[in-house]
Amino acid sequence: MTAWQRGAWVASLVLGLALGMAGCGGGEDDKPPADERLGGVAQPDTDTEVEAAADEAAPEVEPFTDEVSVGIDARLRSDRRLLVEGTTNLPRSTRLQVLVERELSGVRWQARTAVEAGGGFAAGPFGPGSGLPDGGYRITVNMPAASVQPPAVRARLGEDGQHLRGPLVQASRHGLGQVISASQRFLVGSEPRHTTDQVKVIEVE
Repeated sequence: MTAWQRGAWVASLVLGLALGMAGCGGGEDDKPPADERLGGVAQPDTDTEVEAAADEAAPEVEPFTDEVSVGIDARLRSDRRLLVEGTTNLPRSTRLQVLVERELSGVRWQARTAVEAGGGFAAGPFGPGSGLPDGGYRITVNMPAASVQPPAVRARLGEDGQHLRGPLVQASRHGLGQVISASQRFLVGSEPRHTTDQVKVIEVE
């Protein structure tokens, strides 16, 4: 083998080794970008980003600070069934229970409702199909425990209703924190009756 042939053979060997090493490369530079791994979703490189996302607290809700107020009104429909309407400063979507009781017999009718935008609420009609007879009735509006209220309402009133205050606030009989109860006495009939109670007279429409 001549010197020229030996030189050509050595050059071919070196070139072949270089190409072989390039084909077997598995270095860090060959890894796909982070945003191309795991289905094309970029993953955080450290726990710092995860902790930062977890620490992003939801906007704080301003606690309910007013003294609770509930106004109750009622009217008789032409079929002598009672419609109850009212206003309150409780948060929108607060769940309420409206109870109508006839004083003479103790018969009760009840319905659930919720505070609407602007503070209004309504429930009914109450009474038998034949209509309510004349007499005294007591309408009571209760706010159940905060634990059964929607999350947005519970955030304002407190998990146990601890932000509620005023003469309408009382402890739940079941130990579930503070609740609300307001009542108003009504007389159904066309003629007012003499009474020392604070009572409203409802005449048939």
